[in-house]
Amino acid sequence: MELILLQKVRNLGNLGDKVTVKPGYGRNFLLPQGKAVRVNAANLEAFEQRRAEYEAKANTMLSEAEARKAKLAEASVTIGAHASAEGKLFGSVGPRDIAAALTAAGNDVHKGEVILGEGPLRNTGEYDVVISLHADVQTTVKVIVVSDK
Repeated sequence: MELILLQKVRNLGNLGDKVTVKPGYGRNFLLPQGKAVRVNAANLEAFEQRRAEYEAKANTMLSEAEARKAKLAEASVTIGAHASAEGKLFGSVGPRDIAAALTAAGNDVHKGEVILGEGPLRNTGEYDVVISLHADVQTTVKVIVVSDK
C-alpha cells in the first residue's frame, strides 16, 4: 500500500515522503490517525497545495514538544504500590500509572507517550523512564516505586 505521509512518523519517514507499508498498518493506524493519505493524483495535488500548512503544523507540534520536554526535564514522581517485604510488587506499575502520576504532578503526559522498554515495573526502586513527546523529542523522568505499607 502506497501512502503520502502528512507528518513525521518514527521509523517510517518525514512529511511528504511516499512510503510503501503493509495494508494493515496503513488501514488501521496511519489513515485513521490522519498521519497519511493514499497516493493518487487528487491527493498528490491536494498535498502540494497544502504543503506549507502541513509544515507549519509540524513545526508547531515540534515546538510544543520541546516546551513540554523543558518542563519535564527535572521531573520526578513517586508511586506507591502494594509490595512484599523483599520489594516485589503484588501487580505492577505500567504506563497508565506513570502517566496518571505525572499528570497529577502538573505535567500533561498521556499513557501512549510512556515507553517501558522492559515491560511494566514489578519491583520497588528508582527507574529512568523514557517519555516520547514527538517523533524527534524524547526525555527521561525518574520514577520511584515505593511500598505503600
